Amino acid sequence: MSLRLSLRSGLSLGSLRYQRLEIDLTRPDRLTYPTDLVGLALPPGLDPQQGVVLSGRAPIWVYGWLVHECHITRWVACFDPRLGAVVVSSHSPEVQVGQVLPLGSDQIHPHLCPAVMVVGPPDSGKSTLSHALFQALLPTHPDIYLQRAQWDGEGNWVLELDPQMRETLKQPHRGQLTPEFFGFHAQAILQLRRQKRLVLVDVGGMVQPEKIPLVEACSHYLVVSREPSDIEAWHEFCRDRGNLCLVGVIHTQEDPISEIRQSSPSLELCLGGWDPVPPLPGELLEALGALVGGGEAMSSLQF
Repeated sequence: MSLRLSLRSGLSLGSLRYQRLEIDLTRPDRLTYPTDLVGLALPPGLDPQQGVVLSGRAPIWVYGWLVHECHITRWVACFDPRLGAVVVSSHSPEVQVGQVLPLGSDQIHPHLCPAVMVVGPPDSGKSTLSHALFQALLPTHPDIYLQRAQWDGEGNWVLELDPQMRETLKQPHRGQLTPEFFGFHAQAILQLRRQKRLVLVDVGGMVQPEKIPLVEACSHYLVVSREPSDIEAWHEFCRDRGNLCLVGVIHTQEDPISEIRQSSPSLELCLGGWDPVPPLPGELLEALGALVGGGEAMSSLQF
């Protein structure tokens, strides 16, 4: 069984009493499978006279099962660290479906954690690399988050498919830029930085003034580029205009050879052999893992 459910009772938000059902993925790689639902049961002590907040990293089908199983309670909400607890079912006048309960204050850190913008020109592999880094760091740093601040519209699960299927699913769901888009994601990033230890931000492939709110919400940047001539524009945008700290520059290439060009004052390397997941040099994982440690790492990576 790769799923564990635990219950926290006796919680309140003002006069609203509730309980919190925590979802833990117990495998080191944080994987879970539909067969894990067989035999899964709610923890004892769930009070049907109170609402319940579902919280934790899990596939959508796990949340679907839990919402159904918890329908006996007064109301059900799903916790989103970017927003709060979103009410998805209610049998009580206390709360309404679509209401966001401002929970999560017990997880607020006194300082903002680092947030790394993964930037670079289109078709350089930013989304694939961001997801690979997130998956590689997760077993040792479970309190991290990958925020996809672009309008392709697909979830992270699409990145685990083969490239052809990925593009087939991406195109019909690609969104368009709106005036609210980047401001919404900037606020989400700030909220995540108050609760997590590291936030990776996957950003679209063009330098745009509309992305300034993202720059203001982040602390670091990582350039991923297949075109060396496009790199300087991102330095100007992130470092010079946004005062962000450079983690490193990654040159993506079809050549299967990967090499470290420099390690200090910032990392520069070539990554080849994407088949389909890129190799992840230890130096790159160490540079990002060091940020989880706090402010000392942040200052050491300044350009």
